[in-house]
Amino acid sequence: MDKRYQVFISSTYSDLKEERSKVMQTVMALDCIPSGMELFSAIDTEQLEFIKKVIDDCDYYILIIGGRYGSMTEDGISYTEQEYNYAVSKGIPVLAFLHNNINQLTCDKIDLDSSKREKLEAFRDKVKTGRLVQFWNNADQLNGQVAVSLTKTIKTYPAIGWVRGNTPANEETLQEINELRKELDELRKYKRETQSANYEINNIASLDESISLSGTHGTSRYQWEITLSWKDLFGLISPFFL
Repeated sequence: MDKRYQVFISSTYSDLKEERSKVMQTVMALDCIPSGMELFSAIDTEQLEFIKKVIDDCDYYILIIGGRYGSMTEDGISYTEQEYNYAVSKGIPVLAFLHNNINQLTCDKIDLDSSKREKLEAFRDKVKTGRLVQFWNNADQLNGQVAVSLTKTIKTYPAIGWVRGNTPANEETLQEINELRKELDELRKYKRETQSANYEINNIASLDESISLSGTHGTSRYQWEITLSWKDLFGLISPFFL
């Protein structure tokens, strides 16, 4: 079934126009649907609620951090960070790309306000915690990193995606796919639990310890009994295992 994935591109805008433009072209070249602030004429509290609904419809979330923290809400948090927080809370796979050295950027691409610089550094630290991030120095390098990372993420974490309305699909197939997803989630949960569990088995016999065996043989019901070590026992029966 031919499907396309919707990708939300989040960043500050005026300082990263070139980078965003190239990333959007790459996303489209990968047959994905880009979404971002280009769709909105202005950013305010009401628009942020609408953006959250757009993020809900997205399969993947790309975060690009340059040298600016960006416009802030009344709570003192940038719209970019709020978008990121929301995407994480919804469990959407996040691909984060941080500028390698913001001190090398020109004045028009960085925050001159010290409080914003502190917020930006704290935001960078939060994004780097608990996930793999990539660092870029220019728009071309960022573009290549996005192409490779998004392709790998789609392969590793396939999402729901979008399918054309005229694509044939019956209810039985969709139900089967849903059941397979549930089974996959259960298997992943079981794997996590078994990997974290600490199993301990006590009272295991050593190879030099002895064991007594007894039984009957033949039509005469001949009684037999033997005592031998586990090492000798395995030596006798192991050829039959082969």
